[in-house]
Amino acid sequence: MPLSSATQPWPAEWLRGALGVCVLHVVADGPTYGYAIASALADVGLGAIKGGTLYPLLARLEEAGLVTVEWRAGDGGPGRKFYALTDAGRVEHDRQTSQWRAFAEVTSTFVSTTTSSPAALAPSPGKDPS
Repeated sequence: MPLSSATQPWPAEWLRGALGVCVLHVVADGPTYGYAIASALADVGLGAIKGGTLYPLLARLEEAGLVTVEWRAGDGGPGRKFYALTDAGRVEHDRQTSQWRAFAEVTSTFVSTTTSSPAALAPSPGKDPS
């Protein structure tokens, strides 16, 4: 069951910001392949992630040393690239997950508050905001 009941696609800029940490999170469960990653993301309510978005991200994670790639023979079909976290990938997954939780908490708190106007959030003229 999806974590979200969203019936419309999420804004692309939101997905771009969240996709890296979400992909690392899926791969943290163990070696898996691209279609399974995309399916896991769709199953939790993030929507359909196209290969043109997912595979370049996986290539960047590989270049950064966060995942390893292993070709495995398919069961009666073509072989698949399996992705697994490296030790550095586990550290990065933990770091990004912690940062994402803090960011989400701050953002959620902020958008849940009522302000009288956007100007109420701005520093007063002539005052140093620091």
